[in-house]
Amino acid sequence: MFFVLSKILWFVLTPSNLLIGLGLVGAILLGSQLRRVGRLFVFMSLFGMLACGLTPLPNVLMVMLEERFPAPELADVGSIDGIIVLGGATSNTVATARDTLALNEAAERLVIMPDLARRFPDASVILTGGAAAFVGESDAEADLMMTALVSIGVEQGRIVRESKARNTAENATETFVLVQPKSSQRFLLVTSAFHVPRAVGAFRKAGWAGVVPFPVDYRTRGASDGLKPFAAASDGLKRFDTATREIIGLVAYRLTGRTDALFPAP
Repeated sequence: MFFVLSKILWFVLTPSNLLIGLGLVGAILLGSQLRRVGRLFVFMSLFGMLACGLTPLPNVLMVMLEERFPAPELADVGSIDGIIVLGGATSNTVATARDTLALNEAAERLVIMPDLARRFPDASVILTGGAAAFVGESDAEADLMMTALVSIGVEQGRIVRESKARNTAENATETFVLVQPKSSQRFLLVTSAFHVPRAVGAFRKAGWAGVVPFPVDYRTRGASDGLKPFAAASDGLKRFDTATREIIGLVAYRLTGRTDALFPAP
């Protein structure tokens, strides 16, 4: 139920969708006795698109998320029993429809794996992600990720697949059931930098004691991008949607008991 509701609510609450809807309602009201309200809605829609699409605001939010957990120095990590890779790097519906491997902008989650597998030769590679498409058919993310990793040199015998999870909370709980980690074991947790706070909170809540977050797929250069505007409104709106989704996700996970903190920290 949570999965279905989260998909529906996110469609409604996506900032770019809200701004378009606000402008549409405003345009309709311009031809009625509520034209003053209509003008206000149209102005709010245009101002919101300007603020979220061209100003540095999306980068400010993204930097806040990405800088929460610094990337560890691999030389200082010590022994690792497993490397957990969260789904989200594959375009599942496209891959299923075309019977091919389709990666998206989060592909660094997979591209980094040959190097990590080489640095930690005794660690298992744990892929977690099911068929998370709300509409349309798709293969399990874990299956697609395994195909990608084997094609770039990761030994299939090292790979463990968890193919039921449809969101981050289920990544944590389903993988915990599958792996049954001991309190003395340590696992790298590989996901996009902006997603690390929610992922870490969910894994801690699920009972993982030895998770070492390993952020990849950075979308900003760091704090300096907090002053960088966007050249295309579509780019800014997309980044604002991405950052807002994580923030809303953190709040929703906290309210429903799926994370150990509102904004998890190291």
